[in-house]
Amino acid sequence: MITEILKGMFTTFKHLLQPPVTIQYPEVKRPVRYRFKGRHELKRYDNGLEKCIGCALCAAACPADAIFVEAAENTDDERYSPGERYARVYEINMLRCIFCGFCEDACPTEAIVLEDNYELSFYDRASAIYTKEMLLVPVPPGGQPTPQKVEPGKYDRAIPEMEDPK
Repeated sequence: MITEILKGMFTTFKHLLQPPVTIQYPEVKRPVRYRFKGRHELKRYDNGLEKCIGCALCAAACPADAIFVEAAENTDDERYSPGERYARVYEINMLRCIFCGFCEDACPTEAIVLEDNYELSFYDRASAIYTKEMLLVPVPPGGQPTPQKVEPGKYDRAIPEMEDPK
């Protein structure tokens, strides 16, 4: 019994001499791990069109029922995505979300991605519902904001030709 106490005291004294590992959080942010799942983002193509085609597979895959998608039809005068439809309403209730990543796995166009932002706080329940405008990334350089006016017949596929992952 005395040897166990001495082992414990030795471990305590050993760690007293090492520098602390405490991070001063607001000033210094710890880098997140590669597979970390943080705040959701809706991605865009390089031309500015939204990747989300309003299929609602993410909402079907969500075990917490935190995602609501309402689709609408694209026209050549008002084009939001390359497909026939787009997500007119896209909402995520962050109080219900369990950050499992099933929505990310279910998306056929890789539109919804869980990024590395972990600073999420809310003052009331209404501010915990993230809308499409809050989730969409900014238009990339060289792209045009949505809705876009395009010539008829330019987009005939929901998912454009993609490269193999590198």
